[in-house]
Amino acid sequence: MRRRTAVLTAASALAGTLALAGCSGSGSGSGSGSGSGEAELSVSGPYMPQPVSADMAAGFLTVTNKGGAGDELTSVTSEVAGQVTMHSTMGGAMQEKSSFAVPAHGQLVFKSGGNHLMFEKLKRKPEQGQTVTVKLTFAKSGPLTVEMPVKSATYNPSTGH
Repeated sequence: MRRRTAVLTAASALAGTLALAGCSGSGSGSGSGSGSGEAELSVSGPYMPQPVSADMAAGFLTVTNKGGAGDELTSVTSEVAGQVTMHSTMGGAMQEKSSFAVPAHGQLVFKSGGNHLMFEKLKRKPEQGQTVTVKLTFAKSGPLTVEMPVKSATYNPSTGH
């Protein structure tokens, strides 16, 4: 019985130490609490395959949220297109969406064969080697402006070609 009490006491002490260690790391920083209750958004891997048609193109990127609160991508605009729409792809069926969730401590991924951006009513046809400026608007966070490079029509980020 005595051994069991010692094991439980040690386990409690360890749990308390781990809990304190977890708390001390999450709130340190600016002191404004930005790490816990707000989204912290960034964008990586943006690209547009060179469009094959003169009036429509696709775009892909990843929005990462390192913050403790979720957000929502509500619209996308670009100087190159009359409108940019967001689509989900489930089971091969494409559906236009008015918004996408960006979960706390998670990612929103737009990739070939999955969720994607459609640049419609192109004002000019983007060519490989150029960049397209894209503005992402969120429900809670400020907008993010992204420079999206135009890659070859067959570019696949997993192969790098």
